[in-house]
Amino acid sequence: MSVLRSFGMKPIPGVRVTLISRDRHAPYSGMLPGLIAGHYAFDDAHIDLEPLARFAGARFYHDEATGLDLAAGRVVCRSRPAVSYDVLSIDIGSTPAMKDVPGAEGAAVPVKPIDRFSERWRAIRERVLERPGRTRFGIVGAGAGGVELLLAARHHLGDLLREAGRTADMPEFHLFAAAPDILPTHNARVRTIFRRILGERGVYVHAGYRVTKVSPGRVTTENGHAFDLDEILWVTHAGAAAWPGAAGLAVDEDGFIRVDDCLQSLSHPGVFAAGDIAAVVNHPRPKSGVFAVRQGKPLTRNLRRAVLGEPLKPFTPQRRFLSLISTGDRYAVAARSDWALEGAWVWRWKDWIDRRFMRRFNELPEMPAA
Repeated sequence: MSVLRSFGMKPIPGVRVTLISRDRHAPYSGMLPGLIAGHYAFDDAHIDLEPLARFAGARFYHDEATGLDLAAGRVVCRSRPAVSYDVLSIDIGSTPAMKDVPGAEGAAVPVKPIDRFSERWRAIRERVLERPGRTRFGIVGAGAGGVELLLAARHHLGDLLREAGRTADMPEFHLFAAAPDILPTHNARVRTIFRRILGERGVYVHAGYRVTKVSPGRVTTENGHAFDLDEILWVTHAGAAAWPGAAGLAVDEDGFIRVDDCLQSLSHPGVFAAGDIAAVVNHPRPKSGVFAVRQGKPLTRNLRRAVLGEPLKPFTPQRRFLSLISTGDRYAVAARSDWALEGAWVWRWKDWIDRRFMRRFNELPEMPAA
C-alpha cells in the first residue's frame, strides 16, 4: 500500500505498476481486535484497493498468486493468465503454522490470513448465538495476537449475549501457551498486567501446555491433558506459503523468502519481499505488523531504484519498538523495552494512531493530471 501511494504521488514515466490481490479490501491487522470487539465497522479497518490502484495508475488484478516462473519473469495466478514482470515485490503475509499438529487444519479456525478471518468470525458469532447454553472457546497461541483476539471476542460476545438476555450463557475461554508464560516476547511488566486482566475476566490460562493434537471439539496437549471445546481458534507462530520456495526462491527453514538489507531476494535480483513473508537475514525480527509498516519506505525507494537501474540502498530495522495491546474494551497496554503503561488513554492513543494511518490510504490527495 505504501508503494502504491508513492507511485501515485510521484509516478515514473514508462513504468507500469500491476497489483495482484486476492481481496479487494485489505485489512489492517492493527485494527483487527477492535473490529472483532465491535469498536470498528468493516470500512474503518480495511483499505479499498481499487481507488488506491487507480490513484497509483496501476492495473488491478483481483486474483491470487499461486506460483512463479522465475526464468520467464511471470507470476502464475489462480484464475487468469500469468502476469509478466521486470521487477517483482511479494508481500503475501503469513499463515499460522498448523501442519505440524495433527488435526489442526480441519478442526481449528486460523486467524491468519486475516483477510479471511472476518468471514469466519461472523460464522462463529452466529454459532454462539444459536447454540443453547455456554460456548467453550480455546485460543491456541498466547502471544499478543492470541491474547488480543481472546479479549476482543469475549467483549463482543458478552455484549451480544447480554442484549439477547442470556447473561447466564457467557462464553468460557481457555488460552493455551506452549511457553511457560503468556506473551513470551514481551517484558515481565506486560505479562504481569495481562495475567491480572485475564484472571479478572475468568479466562483459564494453560501456560506450558503445548497443543499436539486437535480433533473436532477437543485439543490434546503434550503433557497428556485433553480439553473439550466448542470453538478452537489458532493464533500460533507464523508459517509461510509454499509456492515461493517451490518456485526456486531462496527461503529459510520455515519457508520465508530470504532477503538482504535492501529487501531483495538473495537468489534472484529484481525480486523483492516485505512483511511477514520476508526473512531479512542480517536483521531477524518478530513477525509483526510494526516491521511491515516500517518497510514501506525502504521498499518503495529500492523498487524505484531497481527500475531506474540505480544502486539499491540498505536499511536497518529498529530493534526496539512500541507495542500497543488492547484488552477487548476501550482499554490498552503500552510497552517498550522494560516498561509498560495501561489505561483507557492508551486505547485512545492507539485509536488515534490507527485512524491516522488508515486516512493516508483511504483519503487520497487530488493529484494534477500527468
